[in-house]
Amino acid sequence: MDGSGEKRNRICKIDLAENLRVRRNADIEHERTVAIFDLLDENDFELVGGPPGPYQLALSIEENRLIFDLKSEAGLAIDKHPLPLTPFRTTIKDYFTVCESYYDAIKRLSPSQIEALDMGRRAVHNDGSQLLRDRLEGKMVMDFNTARRLFTLICVLHIRG
Repeated sequence: MDGSGEKRNRICKIDLAENLRVRRNADIEHERTVAIFDLLDENDFELVGGPPGPYQLALSIEENRLIFDLKSEAGLAIDKHPLPLTPFRTTIKDYFTVCESYYDAIKRLSPSQIEALDMGRRAVHNDGSQLLRDRLEGKMVMDFNTARRLFTLICVLHIRG
């Protein structure tokens, strides 16, 4: 925390370089909105060996890489880190598959069946979140909930329409 009592190692602003021509369904748009709101409300994020936050983070996908573009709270460039997406492909595909089944189940299955699918969805989401933390080890440090919210946003960036 700084002298004002405000936590410094956090993301204070997030931008997604999204394909604006893509029309997402209401469920996906809701997940995106909630992830951003929750991330900004509470997160623990630090650039290893870099200046302390708060940070502005822009996420984009360029040439099969996830780009973490970090700036200071004032908007000054700090670091631009590319992360290969290949290790995430299977987990993202599995997450989309289980989410599709889950949202379909909500409309027609029993609560116990929905709960089983939700548990599977959470497990794949947790796997993706831990993979993100592992791949950023030594570069960026974040708590698990921050990684979960960022993984949600990475998945949103993968929607092609």
